[in-house]
Amino acid sequence: MTATTDGGPGAPAPQAPSASTTSAPHPVHVGGAEAAAERAAQRAAAHLLAAQHPDGWWKGDLETNVTMDSEDLLLRQFLGIQDERTTQAAARWIRSLQRDDGSWPTFHSGPGDLSATIEAYVALRLAGDTPEAPHMANASAWVREAGGVVGARVFTRIWLALFGWWRWEDLPELPPEIIYLPKWFPLNIYAFGCWARQTIVPLTVVAAHRPVRPAPFGISELHKDPAQPNPPRPPAPLASWDGLFQRLDRALHLYRKVGVRPLRRTALKACARWIIERQEDDGCWGGIQPPAVYSVIALHLLGYELDHPVVRAGLDSLDRFAVWPDEDTRMIEACQSPVWDTCLATIALADAGVATDHPALVKAVDWMLDEQITKPGDWSVQRPGLQPGGWAFEFHNDNYPDIDDTAEVVLALLRVQHPDPGRVDAAVERAVRWNVGMQSKNGAWGAFDADNTSAFPNRLPFCDFGEVIDPPSADVTAHVVEMLASLGLEDDTHTRRGIDWLLAEQEDNGAWFGRWGVNYIYGTGSAVPALVAAGLPVTHPAVRRAVSWLQSVQNQDGGWGEDLRSYSDQEWIGRGVSTASQTAWALLALLSAGERDSEAVERGVRWLVDTQKADGSWDEPYFTGTGFPRDFSINYHLYRMVFPLTALGRYARDEPLGVIGNVTKGKAAG
Repeated sequence: MTATTDGGPGAPAPQAPSASTTSAPHPVHVGGAEAAAERAAQRAAAHLLAAQHPDGWWKGDLETNVTMDSEDLLLRQFLGIQDERTTQAAARWIRSLQRDDGSWPTFHSGPGDLSATIEAYVALRLAGDTPEAPHMANASAWVREAGGVVGARVFTRIWLALFGWWRWEDLPELPPEIIYLPKWFPLNIYAFGCWARQTIVPLTVVAAHRPVRPAPFGISELHKDPAQPNPPRPPAPLASWDGLFQRLDRALHLYRKVGVRPLRRTALKACARWIIERQEDDGCWGGIQPPAVYSVIALHLLGYELDHPVVRAGLDSLDRFAVWPDEDTRMIEACQSPVWDTCLATIALADAGVATDHPALVKAVDWMLDEQITKPGDWSVQRPGLQPGGWAFEFHNDNYPDIDDTAEVVLALLRVQHPDPGRVDAAVERAVRWNVGMQSKNGAWGAFDADNTSAFPNRLPFCDFGEVIDPPSADVTAHVVEMLASLGLEDDTHTRRGIDWLLAEQEDNGAWFGRWGVNYIYGTGSAVPALVAAGLPVTHPAVRRAVSWLQSVQNQDGGWGEDLRSYSDQEWIGRGVSTASQTAWALLALLSAGERDSEAVERGVRWLVDTQKADGSWDEPYFTGTGFPRDFSINYHLYRMVFPLTALGRYARDEPLGVIGNVTKGKAAG
């Protein structure tokens, strides 16, 4: 994987390659689209089946950005557990992603990112790269030009503070006493999204201790003005939200000096209990890397030795986030996605015509059934009487099942003829009851919690690291609506409320915003199939507007693509280099809307067939997954397989809504 410099800030949207210049190892001939799609689907299905783990699951690499690798090295330096092989393997990966201008992006072909570049730079310094080396000098010059360390996000400056490169006093304050705030209080920990609260609780411990373990070098070259690295800035007006929260932060800094010491000590102990109670069986926290990193540091600062079972298990879990592309290169995944990948792979294979009782699909169902979560988690704070029954994204994450995975797992289970249908029925019943119970007051669904919509957490000066709340989204709501409709529940009150919310959320241009995938193509590719499955006629104005929009943003080469900058710049909406996953999302929407015989669909199918590799897979260096819009992007390496296979299978079999078991949608028992 190599870094590129195209697509800097303000650059025009990239033009996708024209159909005449796209390589075509398997050309589609006029009149032969169905046959070509069928052959391509067969090759893709064979490739996907071969990638299944013997235990029944699938998992593709989950690629994010170099802050994961940099912070892993910083953690090892802070704890004194670094080793030369790991350090150099991580440094090799970090160097490979540097742009020609010296910066590091947060997604393929994206612009340089200040925080990512600072973290990559200091990690490489720890690995032995000198400031005078050309790639390091380019990086430090870029950082200074971009504003210096003072412009970096809070998380980055926390890492710098751990090594004495930044003053703790110049960071926002968030006291551990927040653990005691009742759930009705606007800034209690459950007002934050689950990923944020898992990170914030240990960070309050770290910030309370303000540890410094001096590094063997300084980083003055990263400051715009080394003599004044953090120049004073005028406060925002008191009447503004920013002004109010800036003054709240000042009050919290004062509280640190005058607060009751016994209360602080008991709060730290309460945070430790909260952290330990949420450690998963595999030693991780929430199945994601950032909370695990900060939880290990927090517990270590509270006196837990590195060989303590809790800390040792946490460190071991972090090693399992490592992917070695070769023996000399190490990449860190932010999390792992086996449940998500497995349910999507099962849907893709079933929709492509793999027998519904195929041993691979039955094995996948067995594995998914074993992964269903049957104990309460943090979601029960808002829904205390609701019985559990969801699925999480990762191997181990019983505290945080998510609504999206649960809906897609049910859709996968319904497609397979399992030898124990009673077991499947019971799992589906639990899952549907849980998902329905997690519906928010407005009729839609968020990812992990119900009604997690407070406007206050995002305004804290501490919270500049991405989305920190979990409001309902169109893509998650669409998947739940599709699940309910697949069970014959399209007229259920919960389904109708979800439909009404989706219709109200449609953009003026006909698209839907994509919260967990990039972006409007993902949102639209999720919403249209769900609405049609739930009974909206393909002639409905909302469906027709969506079709018109998708047709208007189709690339010249026949594919679809949308750049991550569409989250912050309207000029990028629906625009970008064609990718396999985004082309598939557009096709899934168009097929469900009755456009199978349209020119747009035939051109999209042609693009997928023409760009398929000989082994049945597709290349997709572009990031099409979203962690936090504008802040954290994901390249799910299995997306390039599961979504094109689903689209080609539905096109070739002329079954745009997929099948459930041996019967079409709408015939399954509710």
